Amino acid sequence: MTSPIVSLELVFDDDTDAAVRAEWDALAAADLPSQARHTGASNRPHTTLAVRPSIGGMDAAPLEALLPVAVTLGAPVLFGGARHRVVARLVVPSAELLALHAAVHRAAGMGEDLDHTLPGAWTPHVTLARRVPVERVGEALTALAEHGAGDIAGHAVGIRRWDARAREISTVVGRGTLDPC
Repeated sequence: MTSPIVSLELVFDDDTDAAVRAEWDALAAADLPSQARHTGASNRPHTTLAVRPSIGGMDAAPLEALLPVAVTLGAPVLFGGARHRVVARLVVPSAELLALHAAVHRAAGMGEDLDHTLPGAWTPHVTLARRVPVERVGEALTALAEHGAGDIAGHAVGIRRWDARAREISTVVGRGTLDPC
C-alpha cells in the first residue's frame, strides 16, 4: 500500500536540474545507490517544502510573485541513522527561500505537517542517494568530489504537488510538473 502523503516540492531550472542529475549519474557510475536508479515518473531533482497526509485547496497566487527564487546547492549533507544514510546537497537557506517556504505553509493552511518540514525546523536539501550503507558513505562523498561540481547556483522555478496515494503530480505554481527540462 502506498503511503497516504502529499508533498509540495520546489523544482529547478533546466541547468540546475541537469547539474543534480549529473551528480546522480556520478554516484550510479561508481556503483553506489543513486536517485538515477529511481525510474518512477515522479523522480525529478527537488526540495521538499511540506509533507502531510493531505493538502486541500490552496490559494497559490501569492506564491507566483516569489518565483523564480535564486538557490545555491551547497555542501553534501547526511541524514539517517543505523546502517544507512541519505546523501543530499544542502540548499543554502537564503532569506528569500525561507520566505517562500513560510508562504507555502501559509497558503497550505493548517495541517499535520511532518515536523522537519515546518518553518523553523526545515533543512532544505536535494536528495542524491537513499539507503547508502554507512560503510560506503566515504565512497559516495569521494565520487561527488571527483565529479567536481562545487556549489551549484541556480533558480527554483516552480512548485509541484505529489500525491503518493494517487500517484499524481500536478503543478501548483510556475513550472512544477515533469515538463521537459
